[in-house]
Amino acid sequence: MKRQVYFGHTVKTNRGRPDTLPRMAVGPQHKIVGVLGGMGPDATVDFMAKVIAATPADRDQDHVRMLVDHNPTVPNRQAAILQDGEDPGPALAAMAVRLEKAGADFLVIPCNTAYVFANSIIDATTVPLVSIIDVTVNEIVRRVPDAEAAGVLATDGCLQAGVYQDAMAARGIRALLPDVGELTDLMSLVNRIKAGDRGEEVAQSMCALGVALESRGAQALVAGCTEIPLVLDEAMLSVPLIASTDVLAQHTVALARGEAPLPLQES
Repeated sequence: MKRQVYFGHTVKTNRGRPDTLPRMAVGPQHKIVGVLGGMGPDATVDFMAKVIAATPADRDQDHVRMLVDHNPTVPNRQAAILQDGEDPGPALAAMAVRLEKAGADFLVIPCNTAYVFANSIIDATTVPLVSIIDVTVNEIVRRVPDAEAAGVLATDGCLQAGVYQDAMAARGIRALLPDVGELTDLMSLVNRIKAGDRGEEVAQSMCALGVALESRGAQALVAGCTEIPLVLDEAMLSVPLIASTDVLAQHTVALARGEAPLPLQES
């Protein structure tokens, strides 16, 4: 596979020569993050709030600069994977290009299922795209280094694509998944959260799905949908909860502050 490496903040102009965009003011050594958001809206706001909370800051200027394309009109990712629906790749690529041209040094997507279409973004841009899948699986290894099995609560499209199963298998971790009935319940709960319902019934029902995976031997539980942490908290479980939103937010801060290297990008 061809590897793309980020060499500098340049773009191609219509005149056919690279122009360097004006740099925007950021904190010392800070890089600018481009957020492909709106999938869903509440999950994007939750991600941004967690970036702010994870940033050590005494003043406004210490915080991470985020350029956000909050686009809830991106075609449905589940339908594209499961029902031959409209491909969201072109919309995601267009968002990524806008963010790169606006000055983003790297990109993130606070949506696990959207990452299935990452190649559309990688092919259209030169700045790195951080994998929410990889950083979440890395966090399982960090928090539960002897884990042999972890449960995955994720959407039907995400699970059908196998992105978590593949990433976990590469680290020697067996993925425990909801059964057919549980997945139906999970999707119903995710849709209720997207519609604004974060009530006790939704939270307890989501917890029950996690407990079911615990009972099958999960030594950790992945919240592999960014709506799930809006209702499910680690205190509700007896095993560590690896919330993809939280992990991506923490990694974003580390990258933006220069505390971790930007990744190489594959295409």
